[in-house]
Amino acid sequence: MFAITERLLLRPGWIEDAPALSRAIGDHAVVRNLARAPWPYALGDAEHFLAMPQRHDRPHMLIFRREGATPELIGGIGLSDGVNDTPELGYWLARAHWGRGYATEAGRALIAACDETLRLPHLIAAHALDNPASGRVLAKLGFRPTGEIGRMHSLGRGGEMDVRGLIRPRFARGEAVADEQAAPLAA
Repeated sequence: MFAITERLLLRPGWIEDAPALSRAIGDHAVVRNLARAPWPYALGDAEHFLAMPQRHDRPHMLIFRREGATPELIGGIGLSDGVNDTPELGYWLARAHWGRGYATEAGRALIAACDETLRLPHLIAAHALDNPASGRVLAKLGFRPTGEIGRMHSLGRGGEMDVRGLIRPRFARGEAVADEQAAPLAA
C-alpha cells in the first residue's frame, strides 16, 4: 500500500531504509510513547522491523516528507492486532517534526486507503495519558474515547504506561454508524 498526500509519501519500508529509520526513531522522547519499540533503538532493531513479513490487512508504512529535494523519513504509521484482533492504529514521528500536522495528514491517508481497500469495520487506538498531543491527533482522525483508561506495556519505558482507549466508528457510505461494542483495553 502506498499513499501520497500534499506533503507526504507513505510506503512500505525496505531494508535499505534501516539506517534512516534508526536515526528517525532513535529518540527516547519518541520511543517512550510506543508499546513495541525498544530503547535504545539500534540499527539492528530497524533491520529486524523492516524484515518482518506484513499481513495485507495490517499495513505498516514509513512516512516521508516530500517538501525537499529528497524525501526524508520522518515517521511510521500502521495497523496492528489490538484487543480481540481488532485493527489498532499506531504511529510515531521524529521529534523535529512534531506539531506540524504530519501525523494527522498521514493518518487521514492511511484511514482513507483502509476504508477504500480493506473496509475494516472499525479501528481502535490508544495514547499515553502523558501524551495529550497524540489524543488530539486521534480526535482529528475521528476517534472518540471509549471511556476506558488502562495500562499498557511499553518496551521504550521499560514498564507500564497509563493509556486512554479510543475507537473510530465504522463508516458506511461515508457516514458514521454508531458502534455499540467498543473494544476494551488490555489490562
